Order: sequence, then C-alpha cells, then structure tokens
Amino acid sequence: MRIQVESIAAIQAFVLAAERRSFKLAGQAMGLTPSAIGKAIQKLEEQLSVQLFHRSTRSIAITEEGTLFLDRCRRILSEIEAAQAEVSDARAAPHGQLKIGLPVEPTLLLPAITAFNEAYPDIQLDLDINDRFVDVIDEGFDAVIRSGEPTDSRLRHRKLGEFGWSFVASPDYIARSGRPESLSDLASHACLRQRLAETGRLIPWPVISDGEAVSPNATITATIMEPLLELAIRGRGIAHLPDFAARSSIDDGRLVELLEGSAQETGALHLLWPASQYPLPKVRVFVDFMSTHIARRLRR
Repeated sequence: MRIQVESIAAIQAFVLAAERRSFKLAGQAMGLTPSAIGKAIQKLEEQLSVQLFHRSTRSIAITEEGTLFLDRCRRILSEIEAAQAEVSDARAAPHGQLKIGLPVEPTLLLPAITAFNEAYPDIQLDLDINDRFVDVIDEGFDAVIRSGEPTDSRLRHRKLGEFGWSFVASPDYIARSGRPESLSDLASHACLRQRLAETGRLIPWPVISDGEAVSPNATITATIMEPLLELAIRGRGIAHLPDFAARSSIDDGRLVELLEGSAQETGALHLLWPASQYPLPKVRVFVDFMSTHIARRLRR
C-alpha cells in the first residue's frame, strides 16, 4: 500500500494517540475532536488492513501490529520534521520541544541543562528524569544521557566523558564509627548501597580483600543515587559515589573521601539520540552543547 500525502496527518494522529493512550489527548494536541482522531485512525487501519488499537468505551490499547507500525511512524515524522526544518530556514534559531532522558543526578547534569536552556530559550525541554532503562526510539526520546556502553544500533552516540568513584562519609560519621583503613574494614561499617529498580539487585562495590570480592552489608538501600548522597552527608554511613556527585560536598567539608585510591574503576557518560540522515537543529545543538559543557565539568 502506498501512503498518500493526506495520510501523514493520520499517522501523526496515530502516534499521538499511542503515546498519550487517548484519542482525546491526541485531539487536544492536534486541535481536533476525539471523533476526528478516531476516524482518521480508522481510515488508516482500513488502508493497512490491520487493527492498530483495541478500543473500549473508556480506553484504548495498542495492538502488537500497532506497536510495530509505531516505530516506523515515529521515524517518518522525525524525517519530515527534519526535512521541513532544513528546507524552510536552515539558519533559523533552533526551536521546538525536546524530550530528554536523564539519570537522577542533580550535581552535573541539571546545571548543564540550565545552561542549555539559557542559551536556547526557544527550545522547550521535556525532561524525563529516572534511572531506569529507557527505549529511546519506542518511547519517543530526542536524546538521552546514560552511563555504560551504547548497544542499540538504531542510535547515534557521543561520549561525554569519564569519571571516577570515591568512598565518602561525613565527618560526624567518622567521629562516631571510626575511619576504615582498608577495604575489608567496610564489612563492619554502615554502608549506603544502590540497587537496581528492575531486579532489586545491589550494584556491586569494588571491594577486594585477600583476592576475594567482598559485598558489605547494606544499612540503607535506594534505587537512585541522590538520597544516598544526602544520607551520607547526614552521617548515616559510607557511600560509593561518582566523583562528580561527591566533589562539591567534599570541597565544602560535608563529606570526607575515604580509602583514597581504592576505587579504581571508572565510568563513562554517553549521549544517545535516534540515528537520522537529517538530525533536527534542536538535536544537533543539544548534542554539541552538552558534549562541550559536561566534558568540561568532568575534567575539573
């Protein structure tokens, strides 16, 4: 089947309805009634000879065929938007909404986001801040920042920089509980550990004693890093944190670095975005800005 030009609006209606799980909300975004959205999608289904949604009086749910079609439709709309931006005015200031996925990390990324917003006020930022795994394509992200090595061949990526890790605790905790002199001493201390939300598994600490891995008991666990930083500052135990997250608290004396040189491994931050022959100007400037800004902060 050949998609006609008039079907582009139906594709847009389909994508909005799938993302917002509502004909009403899709209609509000397009300035149409829910009935008009429903009719456009029904016509699209007739052209495809496929049911895209399961419908009830109160809700809609995308079908398996609809899920497959959704990925392609997002790419189609992205390419159309990119082509329009390139052709209409390549020199115009970048603008439009940018959906960004960020890990929960307030000390490095949010200052960079603030600086980007100041530099490009015509770009509206939609920030999805969490530490879960996200599917950049299926969830409609323009870009995400994540640690670890990129594995999705559908995405382009740029390394923002590397970072080290440190064991830290507050002066108050050290005064009460003593200062560990070796990695094996951590077994007798209160440890603040991060666990994966999806599995509940504790993220390993690089603790080796007499050639064997040691997993210190977790006094408090959390699925994101931010509360562990705050709890360490409040004297509740020892945390193992990225250098960039703990740096300012170490500098102002709220935290003290422990076992210097013991945490040998490094991590890396990557910026990922959907591969496209014509990346939108708003995506291009975001990638370039964040690459420069975050790399500079990680080198401090």
